[in-house]
Amino acid sequence: MRHRPQPTHSLNRARRGACAWLAWGLLAWPTARAEDGNTMAVQARALERAQQAVLGVQVMAVEDARSARTLGRDRSGSGVLIDADGLVLTIGYLVLEAEQVLLTRDDGRPVPARVIGYDLATGFGLLQALAPLGLQPAPLGRADRVDDRAPLMIASGGDDGAVSVAQLVARRPFSGDWEYHIDGALFTAPPRRDHSGAGLFNAAGELVGIGSLLVADAVGDAAGGGTRRSGNMFVPVDLLTPILAELRRDGIGPASRRAWLGLNCAEVDGQLRVVRVTDDSPADVAGLEAGDRILRIDGTEVKSLGALWQALWAGGAPERAVQLLIERGDAQQALTVHSVDRMKTLRRSQGI
Repeated sequence: MRHRPQPTHSLNRARRGACAWLAWGLLAWPTARAEDGNTMAVQARALERAQQAVLGVQVMAVEDARSARTLGRDRSGSGVLIDADGLVLTIGYLVLEAEQVLLTRDDGRPVPARVIGYDLATGFGLLQALAPLGLQPAPLGRADRVDDRAPLMIASGGDDGAVSVAQLVARRPFSGDWEYHIDGALFTAPPRRDHSGAGLFNAAGELVGIGSLLVADAVGDAAGGGTRRSGNMFVPVDLLTPILAELRRDGIGPASRRAWLGLNCAEVDGQLRVVRVTDDSPADVAGLEAGDRILRIDGTEVKSLGALWQALWAGGAPERAVQLLIERGDAQQALTVHSVDRMKTLRRSQGI
């Protein structure tokens, strides 16, 4: 008899199931040595529910989306169901300026969704399923209570979704080169490439983080003589709780209404350098160029990305005149950059 190939989603479900059993065993093993089998079974069911709450997220951005220049129009990643009414938490860059959004269950069934929130400050995106998902939501945990020694589970969704065990290797502020900064970012190892919107769960099956980046320095600092180790950065769910109601109601958190220049910067040999200027952005109009060294912003000396972005946002209204002192070649120059509200530069997503 000729073997009939299984549909892709069936293979995916079987693969994720096998990975999940391995993850559950590894996460439950420390508990199993000290407690009875009933506790281990409860923990396994909680982790299974968590894995099933992770969905694939397929996005098509609007044709003239500004974000398509760096992210492309066709994007894919994951999201986690966090509410029985079909509320799905994901990473914001996936759904930025979205035109169409499709969620994919573990069994391959597609469910349309719309974007109801994008929070620039945290990086979270919020989706609403437009049809019943028939799944149990994952409960929200506390990232600040994650034990550094405890194993964690990472789960992604979609056709290539997978489950694996990870360890929290660092917890620290994170500053992105794209005018982004958060406190308490979670860094895990080993690295996963399917990190975008993936769920990070504790041993009780509670969601503690949403996947954002693959990083080379999850552990260690080459400049400081440490050994670097690659991994992933997760945005802690602790940043969601204070803004969730406002994000659902208004589509944005209060801290996202802030100044934007259109700069990508990096710390190079102890200096703060511009690496890219967004076309038609305030920085572009003001004449900033890649290679410029930023010395001061509004009179305040800055030597790190975090200091630069925080000084920018603390300086006043989103739309104002920002004073930069830069070094280009051997000369210093004073430039005035007229910042804008970032959200006003983006095509509005569905529902926002």
